[in-house]
Formats: sequence, structure tokens, C-alpha cells
Amino acid sequence: MTQSVPGWTDSLARQRGRLEVGSTSERVAGLLRTQVLDGTLRPGVQLAEEQLVEALGVSRNTVREALQRLSAQRLVEHHRHRGVFVRRLGRDDLADLCGLRRSLECGALREAAARGTVDPDAAAAVLEAAHDGERAAAAEDWDAAGTANAAVHLALAALAGNTRIDEEMRGVVAELRLAFVVLADARAMHEPYVARNVALATQVAEGRLLEAADALDAYLRDAEAHLLSAYGATLDA
Repeated sequence: MTQSVPGWTDSLARQRGRLEVGSTSERVAGLLRTQVLDGTLRPGVQLAEEQLVEALGVSRNTVREALQRLSAQRLVEHHRHRGVFVRRLGRDDLADLCGLRRSLECGALREAAARGTVDPDAAAAVLEAAHDGERAAAAEDWDAAGTANAAVHLALAALAGNTRIDEEMRGVVAELRLAFVVLADARAMHEPYVARNVALATQVAEGRLLEAADALDAYLRDAEAHLLSAYGATLDA
């Protein structure tokens, strides 16, 4: 069922100043991507070309190119004779994403372990993101805790030092946001993993990478079961 969000084009229009003269479709895609990932544009919302052209003051071709970029990133989907919509994940989509995330992150840790060294800055980034999550949880800012949690997972994948893995992980994290934005209880989704993130980050900082990889595998399997259960209940509601 198509959802409408009164005012979302007004929100975009207020950001027109971020689009420089001669702006590209990539900048337009960036603005739309931000609104998808922060939940302003929720799954099921139609992105009508006419509204986007009017809100952003760009050409129809620019809008079409931007939507094609988002489609390639699996954040929107085209429905023949209906238009473009923010993508709504199915259960199988979500299970596939969780499995891919587990393979990428655990593989990254094991790759780092096989090298026998880890970039100190990369390890510090994991620890910093985990502590950001702790601080957000202490302040009961669960949206910020979710952002910090995503940063932890991106930083763990970055330990491999492989730009292709980093790019793939960014796509996975973005797609997972399509599930998280429809779940009402952010605290329930993020609180159980705050301490586990810190424990993982500590193992990485201490160079216990294989131990961390095993712990991460168990963690992500628990998180997958939790997320699929919560998301399934939302879809069934």
C-alpha cells in the first residue's frame, strides 16, 4: 500500500541551498538517500518525479538519474506503470542481508588475524564507535545508539583494509536501515548490543582478532534472530 508523507517535499525544498549551481544527480541522490536512511522517507513512499523537480529545482533528467543511482543501491524500486517507491524489505531480503553482513565482518576480522597485524587507527575507530554507543545509551538517545552501532560494524569490516569490502558493507548498512526505520522500539533493538560492541572493540584493540571473530559470529547470529523476529512481527501487524 502506498504511503504518503505530508511535507517531505517541503523538507527537501529547505535543503535546496545544498545543491550548487550545475549540481549533479549524485548530489540529488545524496539528499534523497539521507532522507531514506533517517526515516523521513519511509518504505512504501512514492518518489514522484514532478514533486522532486519542484522541490529541488532541478531538471527531470537529473531526478531520473538520481533515482537510478538509488535503485542501484537497492534503496528504491521501480514498479512498472506505477512509479518509484522507497524499497520495503521482505523477510527473505532481510535474512540475506544479515547473512551477508556476517560473512563480510567475520571475514574481515579473520583476514586481519591472518595478516598478524591490524592498523592501530582502524582498531581505534572500532573502540571509539563502541564508546559512542555507550554514551548514547547512557543518555537514552537510542537513535544515536543505532548510528553508533552501525559505525561499529563499518569499522569492524574496515579492519580487512579492503576498499571493496568497505563499499559492500556501506551498502549493507544502508539497506538494513530500511528495516530499522519501521521498528518502533529503537531501545529494544539497540540496547542489547551496546556492551557487546564494547567487548568486541576491546578484543580488537588487544589484538585478539580470532577470538573477536568467533564472538562476532555468535553476536551477529543473535542479532539476526532478534531483528527477523521484530521485523516479522511488524510486517504481520
